[in-house]
Amino acid sequence: MFSRAFRSSKNYYWIIQGAGLVWLLGTFLILRYYGIETFQASIDAGIFTLLFVGMVTVLDRIFTFYNPKSGNMVLLLILPLVLSVFVVFIHRVLSGFAFSEDLEYLDFLKQHFYLRLAILALAALMITLLAVVVSRLEQQEETKNRELHMMELSKEAELSQLRQQLQPHFLFNSLNSISALVMSQPERAREMVIMLSDFLRGTIRKDLKAWTSLKEELEYLQMYLEIERVRFGHRLEVLFEISPESEELKIPQLLIQPLLENAIKHGLYGVTGKVQIHLSAKKEQHYLVVQIDNPFDPENPSQKGTGFGLSSLRRRLYLLFGRNDLLSTQEAGTNFSVNLKIPQPK
Repeated sequence: MFSRAFRSSKNYYWIIQGAGLVWLLGTFLILRYYGIETFQASIDAGIFTLLFVGMVTVLDRIFTFYNPKSGNMVLLLILPLVLSVFVVFIHRVLSGFAFSEDLEYLDFLKQHFYLRLAILALAALMITLLAVVVSRLEQQEETKNRELHMMELSKEAELSQLRQQLQPHFLFNSLNSISALVMSQPERAREMVIMLSDFLRGTIRKDLKAWTSLKEELEYLQMYLEIERVRFGHRLEVLFEISPESEELKIPQLLIQPLLENAIKHGLYGVTGKVQIHLSAKKEQHYLVVQIDNPFDPENPSQKGTGFGLSSLRRRLYLLFGRNDLLSTQEAGTNFSVNLKIPQPK
């Protein structure tokens, strides 16, 4: 009749005791109304109340573990009626035994047997209906919780998959660059291996769902840029414009790095001259707004499209926030701009 969590608490026993007291008082007053003496009315009401509480407990236990299907709803009528007949019969036997010499009281028990049965059966039916309704509500809640849990597990699995895709994506690019440097510039190749090892050691343990400060995220971006500068040398220049109030704002870990990698890829690939990339961060209302601008060649078809970095990031943002409006891109002439908005936790 009550939820399992609630049943295990002290409130459950207080409600049972309260219902028993109400039933005891009601029975006693009705008996007094019919002229039964106070002592007899007290004994009668006490026996009837104990049997009533026992019946409620039995119904509660039955419908806690058994929820009848639509085709078995007749059980809702039969079970409480059977229990009511049993309780009233036991009450008549016990009360008659307690006052076996009082013929007037015994006659009262006989005359009002069906009235007592009707009152008890009505109460039993109401309790049964309440037990079934609560039991089904519990099942619906458990089903909903299981679905939410499965959705959460699915999100975690997809985030993990995105992470496994993201790290090799950057790693393969770096290894290709190291391979190209081994013969021509072995010292630079060695330097890049060491920096790549330090970067991966710091990022591989990170959780894509965990939050960090923008300041800490920028430190990892600097490590990443050191690796990229070994690849591109003086051609790569990244300007940071970070407002002081935004440094302590929160951001999911490793969220900016794929954007910066995408900007470097589309800004430097196919270009021989120096390329400047601009990264800014500021606070706007309840958002951390990060914008990355990079030049690109609009006539080079290989550089068009959102690429792996942006598509995976859009999916990750949806999994984390359930929104598709947090990442936007814009092209203006030879400039490509990415705007990222991160809602701040309350």
